[in-house]
This record gives sequence, C-alpha cells and structure tokens, in this order.
Amino acid sequence: MTAGHRTFVAIALPEGIRDDLAALQRGLAIGRPVPPENLHLTLAFLGDQTDEALEEAHLALSGLRAATFDVQLAGVDVLGEQAPRLVFAGVAPNPALAQLERAVVQALRAAGLRFARQRFRPHVTIARLSGAPGWSEIGALRHYLAGHAGFRPPPFRVDGFGLWRSHLSRKGARYEELARYALSAG
Repeated sequence: MTAGHRTFVAIALPEGIRDDLAALQRGLAIGRPVPPENLHLTLAFLGDQTDEALEEAHLALSGLRAATFDVQLAGVDVLGEQAPRLVFAGVAPNPALAQLERAVVQALRAAGLRFARQRFRPHVTIARLSGAPGWSEIGALRHYLAGHAGFRPPPFRVDGFGLWRSHLSRKGARYEELARYALSAG
C-alpha cells in the first residue's frame, strides 16, 4: 500500500475574487494570510488517502453531473468562538452549492473512501491564527470583523471543482490540483 496524501475536494476561485480576498487580507493585523494561489472553497476534506483511494475518488467524481451556478461571498467571521483558529469569508446560502457538496460526499463514500464527516459550512479561509490571541489581538480582530461584515464582492460562476493534494512544508502549504471536474452549462 502506498503512503497517504493529504487531499480535499474544492472549488478554485477566479482571479478577480482572489484579488478581492487579498485586499481583504491586507486589513487583518493578526494571523498568517493564506497565499492568494491557495484560496479555495472546500467541498470535502479527505485527509490522508492512498493512491488507490485517490483513483477511486477520481472515478467517482468523474461520474458526477451537476449544473453550473453562482456563488456569493458574504461577510467575514472566525472559526472557533472561544479560541479563534482561522478567519474566513463566508458564503451566502446557496442550495446548488449544498447539493454539490452532498453529491461529492455521497459519491466518495460510495467509492469506499473514509474521511471525517463535518457539517458543511461553506467558507474561504483567508488567515490562520496560531495559539490563543491576546486581549489586544482579540480587540483588533473584533474591530476587523465589524469593519468587514459587509464584505460582498461580485458573485462568481462555478463551472467545476477539483481534487486537490496539499504539500506541507515549513514554509506553509502548497496546493496541487490533481484533477478537475466540469459542471454542465445547463
């Protein structure tokens, strides 16, 4: 059996949206900003998977059929109420996105992949926080969140999603798209 690869299924963001998010990151005084090329909207985090499991995932995802749809980023928040771990741009409620996430998870489970099931809370991570922030950092974070609650760039069209691998190093993560799956235009 081959070694595992840290993988996930995600929607890549168009350049204009990544630019909007990079501008949003510049106002954040704490945390490590996610590099623009790593910004994405996760549908399913698969954790460590073998080459064989990734082949099964690819076959399962290749068979998915769904129509294109628009996504609207909306607002900024944190994950981890008591001890914030990350800052993210939220996503406006979107039945088509929720349906795609369910279809992806069902297809992967039917293909035999095992991964932790988490409640789907669509978002784009813009910064990671390490350790517990101090009082001044908490104050700065609250001020930042209040000042960017109205963040709402133009909606963007989702015409596909991908299977991704994360390469971890001391310099941070680098993401590689292993395969891309198109959605139909109608």
